[in-house]
Amino acid sequence: MKIVANNYKSNEIMRIIREWTELSQKDFAKSIGRSRDSINSIENGRNRVFLNTLLEIAKEHDITITIEKKTKVH
Repeated sequence: MKIVANNYKSNEIMRIIREWTELSQKDFAKSIGRSRDSINSIENGRNRVFLNTLLEIAKEHDITITIEKKTKVH
């Protein structure tokens, strides 16, 4: 499955990634060394998710994060 991150808010991206893992917030949090409350706060937009956290998640759950520069059409 693939998403274009530009189309989502960071909290939505976190929720989508967790749903891909098919884990509860509690189990997902444990897998990346965070608390369930931390994941809940991110998913509900109360806390921000930082790039280093997303990179940790990607490494732990075999997810690829791709950054692509668009080319301008002249």
